[in-house]
Amino acid sequence: MSKDSQPAWRRYLSFWGANPRADVDAELRFHFEMRVREYVARGMSRAEAERAALARLGNVRQAAEEVVTIDQRQARTQDRLAILGAIRQDLAFAARMLRREWMPTLLAVLCLALGIGATTAMLSVVRSVLIEPLPYRDADQLVVALHNGHNPVGAPNFLDWRADTRSFTDMAAAELWSPSLTGTDDPEELTGLRITPAMLPMLGVAPLLGRVFSTAEGQAGAEHEVLLSYALWQREFAGDRSIVGKSVMLDGHQYTIIGVMPATFQFAPFWATHSQLWAPLVLPANAQRSSGGSLRVFARLKPGVSFDQARADLGAVTSRLEREYPGTNQDIQLLPLKEKAVGDVRTPLLVLLVAVGLVLLIACANVAHMLLARGAARHRELAVRTALGATRRRIVGQLLAESGLLAAIGGAGGLLIALVSVRTLVAASPAMIPRVATVRVDGAVLALAIAITALTAIAFGLVPALRAARVDLVETFRDGDRGSSEGRGRGRLRSALVASEFALALVLLAGAGLMMRSFVALQHVDPGFDPSNVVSMIVSTVGTPAADSTRHAAFYVDALARIKAIPGVVDASYINHRPLDGDMWGFGFRIEGRPVPKPGTEPTATYRVVFPGYFATMRIPIIRGRDVAETDRANAPPVAVISDYTAREHWPGEDPIGKRITLDGTTWVTIVGVVKNVVSADLAEPPSDELYLPFAQEHGYVNGIGARRSMTLVARVRCDHDECDTGALSGQIRSAIRGLERGAPISAVTTMSALMREATAEPRFYLALLVAFATIAIALAAVGIYAVMSYAVSRRSHEIGIRMALGAEPSVVLRSIIRQAVFVAGVGACAGMIVALAVTRLMRGLLFGVSPTDGYTLASVTALLFGVAVLASLVPAIRAVRIDPLIALRSE
Repeated sequence: MSKDSQPAWRRYLSFWGANPRADVDAELRFHFEMRVREYVARGMSRAEAERAALARLGNVRQAAEEVVTIDQRQARTQDRLAILGAIRQDLAFAARMLRREWMPTLLAVLCLALGIGATTAMLSVVRSVLIEPLPYRDADQLVVALHNGHNPVGAPNFLDWRADTRSFTDMAAAELWSPSLTGTDDPEELTGLRITPAMLPMLGVAPLLGRVFSTAEGQAGAEHEVLLSYALWQREFAGDRSIVGKSVMLDGHQYTIIGVMPATFQFAPFWATHSQLWAPLVLPANAQRSSGGSLRVFARLKPGVSFDQARADLGAVTSRLEREYPGTNQDIQLLPLKEKAVGDVRTPLLVLLVAVGLVLLIACANVAHMLLARGAARHRELAVRTALGATRRRIVGQLLAESGLLAAIGGAGGLLIALVSVRTLVAASPAMIPRVATVRVDGAVLALAIAITALTAIAFGLVPALRAARVDLVETFRDGDRGSSEGRGRGRLRSALVASEFALALVLLAGAGLMMRSFVALQHVDPGFDPSNVVSMIVSTVGTPAADSTRHAAFYVDALARIKAIPGVVDASYINHRPLDGDMWGFGFRIEGRPVPKPGTEPTATYRVVFPGYFATMRIPIIRGRDVAETDRANAPPVAVISDYTAREHWPGEDPIGKRITLDGTTWVTIVGVVKNVVSADLAEPPSDELYLPFAQEHGYVNGIGARRSMTLVARVRCDHDECDTGALSGQIRSAIRGLERGAPISAVTTMSALMREATAEPRFYLALLVAFATIAIALAAVGIYAVMSYAVSRRSHEIGIRMALGAEPSVVLRSIIRQAVFVAGVGACAGMIVALAVTRLMRGLLFGVSPTDGYTLASVTALLFGVAVLASLVPAIRAVRIDPLIALRSE
């Protein structure tokens, strides 16, 4: 072995000996002894001679130590330069090899770029949505308290919890607020929150401009201050930085703008996420205690207090209150704020992350068997290099340089794909996914992409490199170019890699198939009404003369008459909260003639207030009885229409027409009709109790009290084509309303068809991603089996030529090659089926109308995979039967 090819430590020892410092010490001892002898010969004693010799040789020893240190540094520097030179040489050679075989290289880079890019993008989403803390101070200490983990609580409960618990530094409450912005050219209803003054300091978020609420809770005038969101400030006030101190008209009252919140501020993160403004919440001093309410309660844990301790503390207080006021504090749940914010999307995002991880594994397997094939083709070259003295480590290093360079190029492409994918995901994601606007590719994501690239390089490069470096010189040079050195081991390994691709692809296809069937089932859910050609908008009287109790009801009646007179409007009516919007008020009720239920156990129905003709406009079938009629006025007996679910649930086997219920314990309402069940918010949720009351008999709506000053218009329009010009008709309807009351706020203009699409937006989004990943996976699997079959045919060309020369039928050869591909796919499908049966159970919460182990879906995707295997092997098989036996035999 030449000196340059020796390891660094051997070159070091060959220069200095086995121990360079020992050599220096021996040399110094020799000179010391010689100097002592010289001094003794001059007449000094032994002790005097040693002292004189030490004084003489002291600086020499220091210089020798410095020489040793300098030489060691030089040796290390030379070693580093030699290593860097070897790496540069390996990379240059790898680049030449990849450039020479540019087509396989391009295919491998594309596979890696897709896998790394998709994985990096999904990791960015998961990191931003699930891992990153909420944008509040010490966000992990924030909690939320709700009835049943979902429902709001009453003001008396909040005040008692705040006063009696000892585990929280602060406790604050928020209430939904829908003020109408008036005094502008286009009055509209906004989404906002009223919050107790302690809320923003508790969150630790300061305004961009101005200040937070500083008035004492309950102080007169405190409720007439407002904080604007950044978006509202930009949209309505053009980003005027002198806005603080100016006034704005909300709900007909003058509010003072005290600040503007930062652009990134979002509160609350799980509810009313599109709030555009915040005002102080003034709690009533004598509110009635009940099981319901309108407040969401937030709190911050004291330092050193665990979540379990806080939950026990709140549980003790609510248990005491439940004993004192039965039915008011049942099932109060304390939840971490982050869990409440992201809990609903955790499972689907993790499923998508697993899916994209499978895509990356398939890409690595694909590139790995490409490198195995390349290593087999270079077997003789590597044998020659080994015979000339190249070590196995040197060969492995060279091959790893190729895979590393391949991974680096794929990683760069993957980063570009990740950048585009993240922007696309943010733009296409439905509004229900929290914090998606914060998803971005930053330094942490870049480091993540580099780490993924390095791991993939090791994953797909190490085994092929070790395989290729294991060279049998005798067998290689004896067999020459016949390729027998390929060996069954490498063939089995490549087949195993392709089988693993098919197994992973089947898992992805199974998940995508289940999501597709679930989405189709959602699409076929009967919402209970006909959403086609229905325009809808929220109309309010806030801030207008029509808000006066003497004019409020007449405004809606007159506006409806004007709307019905518009050409193209077939019918129109009002409802307080339209279906699919998710805005539902629930009221407990009691049935006449039955025992009075215990507090908190009475049935609760969704409270709907409608005008006559609502069911006809929405085409909601009346199953029995009648519709709300014009004769159902304030001086007529109170009536109600109930849903079919309510009738079956509370009067099974009976006719509910003529039965009576009460909502307030004193006024009895007669049931006059039963209508088809209507989806309230979520298409996947089962029906629940629903109660429709005439507008004219609801005192709060007739007089426009509080939040009852707005109604939702629904108007069915006539279409001459498949697509209506709803925009033009919406404009005419708005003009009709504004012609009656110029300042009437109008908002949430949409169509019921759009609301239906929005109701399926989230499953559609997850389905689209899973289908995209599954498509990439099956394409990569097809490429893999095509590559394996093509390589197998090229290696068997001599054998096939002999068989054809001996009279073998082309169909027999064709079937044998396809049978091999189907066998590999079958092995992968069997393994994938086992994994799929386990993995798809994790998707149970994402599915609707289909089982996670649905046999039809699994059989369909398996058949699809076998079809892909046959098609991918067909081209190499046809090429094989077209081999000219003479050419095949001559080539050997």
